[in-house]
Amino acid sequence: MRHPLHAAGRRIWTYLTHSSDPQLDGQTGEFQCTPASTSNHGRVCLKKDVLPKKEVNFYETEDEFHFAYEDGTRFQPFGTTCYAWVNQTEAVQEQTLDTLKNSPFNKIRMCIFPKFYTYNTTDPENYAFQGNAQDGFNLTRFNNDFFEKLEKRIQQLDDLGIEADIILLHPYDRWGFSKMTKQQDIFYLSYVVKRLCHFKNIWWSMANEYDLMPQKTVEDWETYAKVVIENDPYGHLRSIHNCIPLYDHNRPWITHVSIQRVDVYKTAEMITDWRKQYRKPVIVDEVGYEGNIDFGWGSLTAQELTRRFWESCMRGGYMAHGETYVDKGDQIWWSHGGRLHGESPARIAFLKEQMAQLPDDVLPLTLTQENHEENWDSVCLHEGEHFFLYYYGFFRPLYRNYTLPAGKKYKIELIDTWNMTTEELPEIYEGKIRIKTGARQYMAVRMKEVK
Repeated sequence: MRHPLHAAGRRIWTYLTHSSDPQLDGQTGEFQCTPASTSNHGRVCLKKDVLPKKEVNFYETEDEFHFAYEDGTRFQPFGTTCYAWVNQTEAVQEQTLDTLKNSPFNKIRMCIFPKFYTYNTTDPENYAFQGNAQDGFNLTRFNNDFFEKLEKRIQQLDDLGIEADIILLHPYDRWGFSKMTKQQDIFYLSYVVKRLCHFKNIWWSMANEYDLMPQKTVEDWETYAKVVIENDPYGHLRSIHNCIPLYDHNRPWITHVSIQRVDVYKTAEMITDWRKQYRKPVIVDEVGYEGNIDFGWGSLTAQELTRRFWESCMRGGYMAHGETYVDKGDQIWWSHGGRLHGESPARIAFLKEQMAQLPDDVLPLTLTQENHEENWDSVCLHEGEHFFLYYYGFFRPLYRNYTLPAGKKYKIELIDTWNMTTEELPEIYEGKIRIKTGARQYMAVRMKEVK
């Protein structure tokens, strides 16, 4: 790369290529570097890496757990999972993009390799490598047609403001891609990262359910992570995802925690412990799916998935959506994409709106019987004594009592997180108070100090 030339306020870069391939050697050209558009905030990074350090220590610590764009704009992931959507027909892929355009989701977990699993048994039209399922694959030759189409889809996601969380390896396979040798894995990873890293909306997930590929050791995964880092000059976010045993997310190459549920029902509730253990952002990328398939992980009600989203946000973590309705047509969102049929996306959109209204320095409040006698059994976000947001999940109290900070007055709102309504109460509150919540489930109470 040559030095930039300045002309009429523009920055023009020129280049000269060097290659052992005569067709690629000695190629020259130029391009113009212009300021970013107002909608372009850059890559998503760890918040602590892009924002100035604050003087208050516990705020500095809280920045460890969150994300921001390069320009400092807040980013709160509300993800979804469509593992093999880029391996479907063109029509289904276009339908998926149209669905995403009207959804609340700003991150999508997606694979490069196709998926072979229950409800997923069809060969795709294209593969990352040259070849086919009948005649085999040439693992030394990449399929440029596939990657051009993949790049088109990643760019379309970026145009929608959606981060592409690329799953590099996974075990659900009948084509042999999950059982490539270490040298073949490194060859593949080097190519993929070099080819895709220029997209600003890329995240790297080393694996979906790494532990279901027992032929790959922890030392292998550490090597693969090094390969990704060495071939990505932009430093995109990196994670690895489990089925049962968690990876050691304290490893320095891991930027954020990507976790699958570890209990039949209790996963969002574990975010508090995982934050303490890893000191990194925690995303429960697979908490179970709204749907009705014949697996427990894919037959949650919309109410329960929405509750887990709220519980996650209230504990300072993040959650990913999924949908697995087996009786709504040939496509199941969790793997194929297509259309969404469930009731949770609208509620997640409402939650996203509520979270966007939070003060910048909000953090989870540790509630105990000693410091919060009336509400120790709930979750709460707060900003000092200026703002409180309580959430009561599947409990249905007729009313809740509160002891407000001495000398302060508050306006209070009741939020029905399922029916997506907000009711501002008419009074100004202080001291010991009682707020009627109507014996309804999924209620939240928001308090804002009146100056």
